[in-house]
Amino acid sequence: MGAILEQADALQDTDHARSMPLLALLNREAARLTPDQQWHLRYLDAWEAMYESDYPKSEALFRDIMRHAGNPAWADRASALLLWQLVVTRRYPEAFELADRLAARLPQATDAKARFAMLLNLSVSLAVAGQPDLAVRYARMALAEAPAGKGSCYSADSLVVALSSGHRLTFDSPELQQAIHACAAAKLPVFSTDLQLTVGDLYLYEGKPRKALALLDQIASAIDADGYIPNKLEAMVQRARALAAIGDDDAARKAALAVVAMQATGDWPRDAYELLYRIEKKQGHASAALDNYEKYVVLDNAYLDDVNVRTVAYETVQQHVLLQKLQTESLSRQNALLRMRQQLDAKTAETNRLYLALLLMALASAAVWMFRLKRSQLRFKKLSHLDGLTAIFNRQHFMGEVGRTLHLLERRAGTACLVFIDLDHFKRINDTYGHAMGDEVLRQVVVASRQHLRQVDLFGRLGGEEFGILLVECSRGQGMAIAERIRLAVEAMVVECEGAVIAISASVGLAFTDACGHDLQRLCREADAALYRAKRSGRNRVVADIENNGLIEA
Repeated sequence: MGAILEQADALQDTDHARSMPLLALLNREAARLTPDQQWHLRYLDAWEAMYESDYPKSEALFRDIMRHAGNPAWADRASALLLWQLVVTRRYPEAFELADRLAARLPQATDAKARFAMLLNLSVSLAVAGQPDLAVRYARMALAEAPAGKGSCYSADSLVVALSSGHRLTFDSPELQQAIHACAAAKLPVFSTDLQLTVGDLYLYEGKPRKALALLDQIASAIDADGYIPNKLEAMVQRARALAAIGDDDAARKAALAVVAMQATGDWPRDAYELLYRIEKKQGHASAALDNYEKYVVLDNAYLDDVNVRTVAYETVQQHVLLQKLQTESLSRQNALLRMRQQLDAKTAETNRLYLALLLMALASAAVWMFRLKRSQLRFKKLSHLDGLTAIFNRQHFMGEVGRTLHLLERRAGTACLVFIDLDHFKRINDTYGHAMGDEVLRQVVVASRQHLRQVDLFGRLGGEEFGILLVECSRGQGMAIAERIRLAVEAMVVECEGAVIAISASVGLAFTDACGHDLQRLCREADAALYRAKRSGRNRVVADIENNGLIEA
């Protein structure tokens, strides 16, 4: 039975169909297995439940193994897979707490398979948490300890994922080529195809759409043979992007609509709607462009919110670990003081005075530590309200503050102006000069805009290259003037990259409470509509709705 167990274990992720009858046989003959073999079988059952997306069942089995298995190797392997499952199901706080425990446990793990699984899933979880340096470190450790065959593929693939999370990958990176060869040699077609698609994405990022199309044609049969839906969706999105890049808009639209029709979740429909929006706008189909843009914005905001949740969850876990460390240190100090007190009871008053001084020092030290912890927590709370790139309000906090401010203004009959700003052709800057230069442009736009705002005004990043401003107690004429000054400041910015000057402009849409009332949703709709009209009428201009639903343009 032991040989059948090992065979089922080896086949689960390489030839799943062949593993299933073996697993059924093992469960029928479970009574004949030794206790250690029964834990092995339970681990395989948990893996199977996870493969079938029965996450409650697999989690219950994994946790049972972690708590009760006599062999620590099974507990370590179960912990590693549970970590991956928690990341996939977006239970980030639990995932990062488990990752912290696994990292602490790693030096004591001696079983080769368990250590390898721990290293792989630590790398994946830290890449998701936005910690590329740690992710790369664990991936390289996994690569050094990888068993021959599929282990080399898994570890090389995890290194590619870690490098990609830190934007450190190009289509000719040696790590990427090594991973492709390792997965081909291990006969893991799904991984091989996924890595080839990574190459195609890098071709597109670096402005080589025809190479991307050639690669997609080359691997099309392998994608169909695998039947792996995520790879199929990624290939469809890449083909649509490549076709749009070479100017074949009709074929690109057809490919993007095919992605939407599959009703998938994840980044694919978001990318498809963005592409459809740009194609329809390019061809002058305003209604279709607006419809696709609205769907893209909803999905893009969901993506940005998920990124923010990951970051907050990781930082929260780190704060919790710090608090536990401080509590442990505090208990250690208390134990030391108690022992000292027993020794000092038999001494003179002078010795007692020394004890009091030491106690006060210990209390002062504890107060300093608690002060540092509180300051760190306050700083973390403040950062959770800010956009990590530009240091202004993030979308969620901006909208909350705008809603509260509008409520107060309504009670005292005050006025306000909601301003939406969108940078023109910003994707072209990212595609031409790289995302690092795009990030620098966003930071400089914020600096230029802030010079024309007051302390009472609210300023936030709504996502991507779009910003929002609430001008408090601002008349219609003042709002138009401030918006025009901001537009001119953006247009006058000088941003250089390798000797070339990057031209930047912004389209601005405004909505006023004296026309729309103090309802946040209506103000947003009107400002967004004005912004869209500014885009449609030629960009680099300020447009505002007026009371009779006409427009005024600066």
